[in-house]
Amino acid sequence: MSTTADPAIDLADPATDPFAVAERAAAVIAERTGAERHDVALVLGSGWGRTADRVGETLASVPQEELPGFSRAAVAGHSGVLRSVAIGDTGKRALVFGTRTHYYEGRGVRAVVHGVRTARAAGCSTVVLTNGCGGLNPAWGPGTPVLVRDHLNLTAASPLEGATFVDLTDLYSARLRAVAHDVDAGLDEGVYAQFRGPHYETPAEVRMAGILGADLVGMSTTLEAIAARHVGLEVLGISLVTNLAAGISDAPLSHEEVLEAGRAAADRCGTLLAEVVRRIAAGGDAA
Repeated sequence: MSTTADPAIDLADPATDPFAVAERAAAVIAERTGAERHDVALVLGSGWGRTADRVGETLASVPQEELPGFSRAAVAGHSGVLRSVAIGDTGKRALVFGTRTHYYEGRGVRAVVHGVRTARAAGCSTVVLTNGCGGLNPAWGPGTPVLVRDHLNLTAASPLEGATFVDLTDLYSARLRAVAHDVDAGLDEGVYAQFRGPHYETPAEVRMAGILGADLVGMSTTLEAIAARHVGLEVLGISLVTNLAAGISDAPLSHEEVLEAGRAAADRCGTLLAEVVRRIAAGGDAA
């Protein structure tokens, strides 16, 4: 079996079966990591790059562009390396994606959700989706983690094709949110709105999102969450507020600010992520 990505794969081609490509990628992951299956998937968003080190020992790593259907990291602060990580002493493994494909990269929705489909094909039953975002609540300063309770998909796109109907009523698992609250009682929850990007939102767009019910705004997560539910993954979403959204404060927005907030919050977010993943792997609920 080849251990590098096939450059001929075009996920955007309607003739390509995206689920077959996910199975191929999972097979390469099993070969390169020596693990027949993984249990929990982590997708690390902007500002979350250093937190996975707390989960456990990295047993194997693979550049993501060497996996079928994946490409190089396109955003600063994303590692572009897939890691197979031991989850404490549970005997389980986490599949940690150091980068994600964003919708604004123009590679199509299938590429955006290829990671979660591959995670399911690799054996995972749970996915933790993290992101860096703008906050609409002035009380949530940079470096504040917030659990995603629900979302607004403002991309005008869906990862589902044809007459595929999926109930999203309880998309973000109440059980997993309870586990996270048990780990960190100070966590708040909010509604995340995904815009297409890559430009930051205007103050008017942020006000619109707030009127619609959003507490957080960003450029990822919702399409992945929908695809994850479709393939049967239990979903936990965690946003890291890296800045106040446009118009909430007078400060200009920059990607470096996003990365700096991640560095500053690494301890809290790393501890939170590691303990939540350990409890998920152990099969436990909130105490």
